[in-house]
Amino acid sequence: MPSDVQAAAVDLDVTVVLPVHNEAGHLLAELQRITTAMDQSSYRWELIVVDDGSTDESLEIAKRFGRCRIIHLDQNRGTGSARRIGTERARGRYVVWTDADMSYPNHAISELVDQLAHADQVVGARRSEEGTLKLLRVPAKWLIRRLASFLSQTKIPDLNSGFRAFRRDVGLQYTHLLPTGFSCVTTLTMAFLMDGYRVTYHPIDYETRAGTSKFHWRRDTSRYLLQVIRMVLAYDPLRVLLPITTAIGLVFAAKLGFDLVDKDFRPAANTLLLGFAALQTLAIGLLADLIVRANRPVRLLPSVNVTEVTSGQTAE
Repeated sequence: MPSDVQAAAVDLDVTVVLPVHNEAGHLLAELQRITTAMDQSSYRWELIVVDDGSTDESLEIAKRFGRCRIIHLDQNRGTGSARRIGTERARGRYVVWTDADMSYPNHAISELVDQLAHADQVVGARRSEEGTLKLLRVPAKWLIRRLASFLSQTKIPDLNSGFRAFRRDVGLQYTHLLPTGFSCVTTLTMAFLMDGYRVTYHPIDYETRAGTSKFHWRRDTSRYLLQVIRMVLAYDPLRVLLPITTAIGLVFAAKLGFDLVDKDFRPAANTLLLGFAALQTLAIGLLADLIVRANRPVRLLPSVNVTEVTSGQTAE
């Protein structure tokens, strides 16, 4: 790394990563809101605008604004790609993800960063859902969040908030896992939790977005669900496969008991198939668990919640 980049990385506290795709109608107001808030904070900061193949005036507005680094993607690659690229180019010790649609309280970015003294990631947990198709989105997100909480064994107030701050050094361990779409935020939350990092939640007010939403309810909700399951399979496959094995095993035991009584101790073929299915599922789960454990990183960065409270004397 060049020495001037190293110096910049040391001097900066916060990098705000702002993905932008066709947000010209309100982008200037959002840029001004972010820079005003950060100027009033005590942090040394930078703002990275990742123009994700905008076809309106968003790129020109960012250039005229001047107080930001601009990364331009020649085609739309998705908010996950934009966040990943911005994070990997960031120079601050902490990275903030947010949106440019006026929905998140960007005037309160420093409040999230303040809490990183005692956390590895701070998520802005929304008090209400103000997106489109609210009647469909609220129950779907609730079910996915409950599933994620069960699989990660952690209470998750908001799984897919796009407003969050995290340690850059820890986040860089997971940028290769980020999908291209909206489920990147789910991935980052799950990755931190599954590796034992401290994730805290800061209640925020979520406003109706400006402009047109890029969220496709059916497609993106299914991606959220699949990404939760995929992340848990990548870290703790038995957490998913063991309950399935148990359910099949219970059905097999009940059916076997019925066959032994009703069919004069001659199990039916479908009963035997259930038994084989339970054994195969268990075998797949054990094999997947072995593969996951064999491919875990040798060493992870320590969490902020790992501290040495006493120091011993060096032996003479």
